[in-house]
Formats: sequence, structure tokens, C-alpha cells
Amino acid sequence: MNSKNNSANFTSISPINGQTLWTGETTSNAVIGDVFASSAVAADRWKQQSIDARIAIVRRYAEILQQRKGEIASLITSETGKLPSEAAGEVSASIAKVKWSIEALSDRRSETIVTPNHGADADPVRRIRYSPLGVTLVLGPFNFPLHLPGGQIIPALLAGNSVVFKPSDQSTAVGAWMTEAWSAAGLPSGVLQMIVGGIEVAQAAIDRPEVAAVFLTGSRTAGQSIHRQLAGRPEVLLALELGGNNPIVVDATADPASVANHVSYSAFVSSGQRCTCARRAVFVEGVNTEQQFSALVEKTLSLKVGMPDNDPPPQLGPLVSADAAASLKQTYDDLIAMGCRAIVPLSIDPGHPSLVSPAIVDATELSSEQTDALGAMEWFGPLLAVVEAANLEDAFQVASRTPYGLAASLLGGTCDDFQRLVDQVGAGVVNWNGPTTGAAGNLPFGGRGHSGNHRPAGFFAVDFCNEPVSSIETDALAKTDFWNPKA
Repeated sequence: MNSKNNSANFTSISPINGQTLWTGETTSNAVIGDVFASSAVAADRWKQQSIDARIAIVRRYAEILQQRKGEIASLITSETGKLPSEAAGEVSASIAKVKWSIEALSDRRSETIVTPNHGADADPVRRIRYSPLGVTLVLGPFNFPLHLPGGQIIPALLAGNSVVFKPSDQSTAVGAWMTEAWSAAGLPSGVLQMIVGGIEVAQAAIDRPEVAAVFLTGSRTAGQSIHRQLAGRPEVLLALELGGNNPIVVDATADPASVANHVSYSAFVSSGQRCTCARRAVFVEGVNTEQQFSALVEKTLSLKVGMPDNDPPPQLGPLVSADAAASLKQTYDDLIAMGCRAIVPLSIDPGHPSLVSPAIVDATELSSEQTDALGAMEWFGPLLAVVEAANLEDAFQVASRTPYGLAASLLGGTCDDFQRLVDQVGAGVVNWNGPTTGAAGNLPFGGRGHSGNHRPAGFFAVDFCNEPVSSIETDALAKTDFWNPKA
């Protein structure tokens, strides 16, 4: 998406055909103040709604997504350049998120009686209730502009919070569509409001005294900035879903063709624009290693790269913008300068400056310090660094040499091998004989280390949308003399 904005105007322009998709005003500081003041009022009203009433509206939102699936999928493609098949898959995941969020609320955040009172002489009732936080600020990403903000908005609303939503400035049209869909679902006025703009708008929103929680899906740099901005405000809950430098480890016993499919998909699906995409592949030396590596290179070279409207459809589409492509090219150049060897060079289509071919570099000969530097990098696009290790233990050590901890995977090996990787790699999502990008709606999703702040989303997102309230209750005033308990 290309955006043009100044102090007053904001326009979303399709990177595919230059069509204007959305135009409006960048939200001013004065309007931001009004939005949060009205959101606080709406939060007080919304939390009084029964959980059944909230669930009914959330389910109606899912019905609207289903009814208008083609419409919103087309808009996602137009604004972000996502391939139509992947955009349709995102809408399906967004619909499923409603089901999983309702189940999570019931399973994890329902009012609970710990000790029931069975008579006048029984112990008091010990009860756990859950109270909404208040006004939540959701800062969405561009790569899944419907699904990922929805993964925070839906549980926040179910828990009784109001939401102020700032979509990525690269997916404002999708954000506006989503906001309108919630209104059509019957969500009361003020409970979900959208603000528009870039970093300055987000910063002004975070500073509002009404903010009870900030939920970000974005880069490590963005997460650090918000963490610093909230210094001295411990009462504001911060949930960060950040990027990663994800390793996929390939055991020497793994079938070469399967390795090529799993590694290439892990690294290049969505043109590498998933936070769980593999950035490093570590191959264990053995009888199959050469065939595994050759199969991966052959598979990578065979992938069709093109624009979303190409016929036949490509397997990889463009990055979100020409600037994103230029940034990835700079990362590639930095890796080459560091000492990596180009195996499949990176190139940018001269006719489409956001269209990047998948690239592979060999990082095996880097020094120990350079290997650490590689593991500390964060990039977003179809670029994979490969490393060869002498044995599986060395491979696990290489995979773990990163401060990030989002996703990892092992191809081949044994159950004991996989458990060792889980214990050692320090990631929040660790898969066996599957891509690094594999996730499920009934599982938590979150990173460790530099990839998060101990607030996993996915099925567990509802946990950071409310607070437990403990009560010890009796329905009659006790006659106990607390100062003389034996009396």
C-alpha cells in the first residue's frame, strides 16, 4: 500500500493499480482526545451488557464476514498486494477467530466458584470474577490487516472493553471496512472507534490518560518504543506481539523433497511477510544434506513470482510497498557484506518495484560474532540464510543463537530430539515436521525473548483483556468476634 498524508489528509492507494481505496483526515490530537473520552463513556455502558448480548454481536460480525467474504478479501489484496488465495484464507481465519475467542472466554475467563457454600455453617463462597480493563488501544499490522487486529479486538470486546483501533497506515481501507462491519453487526456507538495516521497518531493515543491497555502487533523496534513511552505508567497493560528470527532445523535423515517443500514454504509464503516465516535454515551434515540443499535451491528457483492479477496466478506476490522491497534489498546487501555467499540472488522487478524474487544466502562461513549478529537481525521478506552444522546438537546451538523467540521447527529427528529443541531454542511456537508458520486457533500464540513480553495471543488473548477479582462471600453478616476467636 502507498499512502499520501499531510497534517489533514490521508489517502490509501493500491500498490497494484494506483486506485484510491480510502481517503479521509489524519486524526488530530483534539479528535484523539474526543475519541478516548467517548470511548471511556462507551466502556462503562458496554461492560453492563450481558455476556450473551456481547457474544450475539460478535457472532453477527462473523456472519457479515462470511456474507461479504469476497468483498473484504478483494480489498485486502488491493491494499496490501496479498495474493487472492491468501486474502481469502485470512478472511476464513478471521471468521474462525470468533468461535475460538468465545470458547477461550468460556474456558479461561468464566466466573468461577472455588468453594461453594452448602449450608449456613459451611465455609464462605470463594469466587473469581473477571473485570474488563476499560479503554483498550489496538495497533494493527499490515500483513494480516483483518485477522491479527481481530485477534485482539474480538476478545477485548467479549471481555467488556471498549476499543480504539489504529490500523497500519498501509492498510487503512481494510481497517475502515472492519470498523463499519462491526457497526453493521450491532455494536453500540463508541465501543469501537478508528483513528487514522502514522507513528505520531499512535504516540498521541498512547499518551491519553484514558488508556488502560495497549495491544501491538509489529516490529521489535516499535514494541521497544511503546514500552519506553509507557515508562512510569505500570497501570497500563502492554501486550506485544513482535517479530522473530526464526530457525528451521533440518536433520540429515529428512527426505530431500519434503525438506525443499517445508523450508521454502516456511521462508517464502506470503512473500516472507509473516512474523513466523523462517529466516535461517540449519542443515545437519549427513548423507542427504547435499540432496536436501539442492532440492531447496531447485524449489526456490521454480517458484512463480508475480502480481496478484497475473494469469496463471503466482505463488509469491509483491511486498507491501516499494520501500519495503528496498529495505529488504539493503538487508540482503548487508548479509553479503557480512560474509554470506549468494546462492539464489535477490532481485527486484524493474517494472514492479515492490516485487522481489526469493533469495538464499549461505552463512556457514561466518565467524562466531557474525553468526550472533545474523541471529539478532529482523527482516520481513523472502530472504533465507542457510547454515551447515556438524551434528544435531550443533544445529540446535546455532538455531538458538538469537535474542528472538517466536517460532522454530525441526524436520526429521526423533521425539527426544524435538523435545531438546523445545527446551533449548526458547521460542513460543515450536513445530515438528511442519513449517515454522504452522499455528492453530485453539493454541496460544506468542513469542519469548525479543519477540514479545509474556502476553501470548491466539487462544490466550482473552487473558490480557481483563483482570481477575477475588471475593470471599457470605450472604449474612458473621457474628464472629475476630478479636476473641475462642469466644
